[in-house]
Amino acid sequence: MQVQRRSPDYTLMAVVALLLGIGVVMVYTSSTAIAEADFGNRYYFLVRQVIWVGIGLAAMTFFASISPWYWQKHSRTALLVAIGLLILVIIPGVGIERLGARRWLGYGQLSFQPSEVTKFAYIMWLSTYLAKYARDVTDFVRGLLPPVLVMGLLFGLIMLQPDLGTSMTLAGTGALMLFSAGARLTHLAGLGVVVVMRLQRSSSIFARAKIDEERWSRITTFLNPWADPTDSGYQIIQALLAFGSGGLFGVGLGESRQKYFYLPERHTDMIYAVLGEELGFIGAALVLLLFFAFAWRGYRIAIQAPDRFTSLLAAGVTSLITLQAALNIAVVTASVPSTGIPLPFLSYGGTSLLITLSGVGILLGVSRYCRN
Repeated sequence: MQVQRRSPDYTLMAVVALLLGIGVVMVYTSSTAIAEADFGNRYYFLVRQVIWVGIGLAAMTFFASISPWYWQKHSRTALLVAIGLLILVIIPGVGIERLGARRWLGYGQLSFQPSEVTKFAYIMWLSTYLAKYARDVTDFVRGLLPPVLVMGLLFGLIMLQPDLGTSMTLAGTGALMLFSAGARLTHLAGLGVVVVMRLQRSSSIFARAKIDEERWSRITTFLNPWADPTDSGYQIIQALLAFGSGGLFGVGLGESRQKYFYLPERHTDMIYAVLGEELGFIGAALVLLLFFAFAWRGYRIAIQAPDRFTSLLAAGVTSLITLQAALNIAVVTASVPSTGIPLPFLSYGGTSLLITLSGVGILLGVSRYCRN
């Protein structure tokens, strides 16, 4: 396909740069206490986050320079590799186990989560499939069932780790892409009902969670965290106290009290709570507006993309990152059960940041071929 190549979406780049800047500042201010206590260096996490931001920006630039149709040619291979990695990670002795979950491959600190790669591999494959079988998407058996079965396979493999947050994000992104491609809402709703009913039976997540008291408590704690304020409800109560302390304008940058060993995961999954405490409602709202701006530019790229494949690819990447942000913020504000999903661009963590910025690079690559 001959399409004129243009400059990437600079507005999207500016939004991502602002989120990264806020993230670096908040990683530093939220981690100083634990970095000083554990490593004797208050800059320990800051230095590593800055390094990963640099690596991530290099990856973003690299992926932005690649033709988006390259991913169409290699989408099946990417999906098969992702499935193979998911199988490897659940094998005892191969996958790295931390805090009761086996989600990593690698050695020591040099490790990554195959589920992070899987999300983008599935987006590439699903975009290719829906572009090829565009006319069949309204047919449940010929058009809708194959991608749903693949999604179910990936969902199941990720749940074996277990990782409910990533599984739900993958399923939500797939559903949004199917809807964007023209799938009937009645079919998607029907599948949703079937899945929920199935999950409530013997093979369900909830049945497994009841056996595992820790995971079951995650599902129920958000309903009433004060029922067990010193154990299962402790983290979310501390997060809500952080937001309450912040008020409208916050207690001031670097003045968080919750970071002094009250709030667990303060610089990773719960970083939005520290931001709300230090910068108040104004700062928290600014981050929300930046994610809305990211979604707006991403879906705008999808609408103006040159063909069906690139449109679905852009919509998938945008949906994935936006859903992750929405899910993290919902967890921190006690709107949904805890899932362990980091906040894109802000939370401390090398693998997640690298892969997210690589996804942004793919999105920018599509923007270089958009129509005016």
